[in-house]
Amino acid sequence: MPNHDEDHYERELRKLQMQLVCLQRHLLETDRRVLVIIEGRDGAGKDGTIKRLTEHMSPRETRVHAPGKPSDREETQWYFQRFVRFLPSADEFVIFNRSWYNRAGVERVMGFANGDQVEAFLEAVVPFEQMLVRDGIALRKYYLDITKKEQKKRLAERAKDPLKQWKISPIDQQATKKWHAYSKARDIMLARTSHPAAPWHVVKSDVKKIARLELIRDLLASFDYPGKKPRLTRADTAVVFPCGAGAHPALAK
Repeated sequence: MPNHDEDHYERELRKLQMQLVCLQRHLLETDRRVLVIIEGRDGAGKDGTIKRLTEHMSPRETRVHAPGKPSDREETQWYFQRFVRFLPSADEFVIFNRSWYNRAGVERVMGFANGDQVEAFLEAVVPFEQMLVRDGIALRKYYLDITKKEQKKRLAERAKDPLKQWKISPIDQQATKKWHAYSKARDIMLARTSHPAAPWHVVKSDVKKIARLELIRDLLASFDYPGKKPRLTRADTAVVFPCGAGAHPALAK
């Protein structure tokens, strides 16, 4: 970004982070529970988005859960059981950096789950989420999407950066090789698991900083809270858009 664009980004980010503080204050006053699921292709910018989203929120009431490889015990459990203990309690704002949707994405593509397991998940996840929403959890779901060219570039940069070595995994090496398989899995997931109680929103993330701002705008727009600035929280629908049945033409193929 040129300097003037960088300055604009920093100013807009600060304004939006101030709105997030206003939102969280309201959530605390009303004992709300919020769960934000952030999924996306490898290299799509999930970590950076979450960092800016939580940067000035209360560390006591804000939690990020990034599920790792399941333990032997978790492998024997009902699939959703391993996530239930990380759901938000009163006053908590929880972000899942990847989630139960691993089963519909990486586990499906990499063969970590068989066809019956994937189908069982796709049939169960909507009723499960509807139950969470009926119980009072405000559930928001975002999928960060990038083009194959941009993914390849970012993963190459990651491999060279000594500060990002913790991000590198064998799955990274398969991300571009299995591009079309991931695209198909994504399309099926979005079509079958977007529902009125918890619709999916796709974020076009080839330009990281724009994607961060627009995701935060969209998230803020989905809540009512004192001090809300409607013009500031109006997201660009060319960057963030709802995605349900059928593949959306703006998705990377």
